[in-house]
Amino acid sequence: MNTPSELSHLDKQRSQRQSDVHLSRMSRLNQLFCDRYKIIRPLGRGGFGVTYLAQDMSLPSQPLCVIKKLSPKVNDTKVLDKARERFAREAKILSQLGSHSQIPRLLNYFERDGEFFLVQEYVKGNNLAKEMKLSGPLSETEVKVFLREILPVVDFVHKNRVIHRDIKPPNIIRCKSDDRLVLIDFGAVKDEISVIEQTSKHAETTQFVGTVGFAPPEQLALRTTFASDIYSLGITCLYLLTGKPPLEFDYDPATGVVLWQNDASVSDYFAQVLSKMIKIAPGDRYHTVEELTRALELETYLGELGTCLNSRPHNETESEESQDNYVSPISRTAQSIRSWRGRSKARADQNNVHPIHDGLLMHPGFLG
Repeated sequence: MNTPSELSHLDKQRSQRQSDVHLSRMSRLNQLFCDRYKIIRPLGRGGFGVTYLAQDMSLPSQPLCVIKKLSPKVNDTKVLDKARERFAREAKILSQLGSHSQIPRLLNYFERDGEFFLVQEYVKGNNLAKEMKLSGPLSETEVKVFLREILPVVDFVHKNRVIHRDIKPPNIIRCKSDDRLVLIDFGAVKDEISVIEQTSKHAETTQFVGTVGFAPPEQLALRTTFASDIYSLGITCLYLLTGKPPLEFDYDPATGVVLWQNDASVSDYFAQVLSKMIKIAPGDRYHTVEELTRALELETYLGELGTCLNSRPHNETESEESQDNYVSPISRTAQSIRSWRGRSKARADQNNVHPIHDGLLMHPGFLG
């Protein structure tokens, strides 16, 4: 027999399913959600809710948009009030992030019947996972181009004190109109909703935000850092290079490190960069996007740096000997002249010619 808390949880799940059915029915009947949005079809479903493609009928151009329904599994009024506050705060942050051209704009947010809704700009195009299925794996050069395009976006997100938490190929869309990469589906709001659920006395387990395989170990332990996004980017690069999902790679059973080198052919330097991006310990990875960017840019100058760096190991004995045997430029010139005079005298003796008259004025040291 179910306990009261279990019954309450089941009632909440039943209510969410009814809400989903209601939205789907509205799309079939051409009814408007909130007297404004025409629901076209579901785009995706996850542990935190459902995403719909919709049309904003209140605007003259009736543009397409994306509606994300977030459903916290709580019934306590005080907890729901706290969820409402967190949702409003996180929506404000998403609105600020939407000022970047490679992040969808937040168009609206609201609450209805204990559920939270985000309305965002719709980006038409294929995500990188779909592109992979159509075109196959990318070359090293193409993956480097991808990093140059996406790193400034991640850097912008981090400088706004936000961790994306779910960087992966399905969450990166290539915009059909101008070919730019757009980063979607931020875990920020979902993470806040998760925290609310954990504070509810009915919550039995903590909830992980992210995708297994693309998320690093510390994220699974709910200790996400900015370096967690760098790990996810590294795994994304491996996917783009090989076409293999992360769980299909072999792992070192002792350390948990991804063993990917036999699946991708890249330069030694880029292999080092990728390996550092996916280190198990966050402290062993690049600490910031700027640090990773500098490492990628450094490869261009490796040849020039090699010519100006002394690669010979320092030898103290050799150094001391060279100091003891140091000869000044004047002494070297004098030694050269004495040596030349000796050779000239020897030739003069053979030819009966005086060296001063026929040879000295021709010595390089006397040519002005």
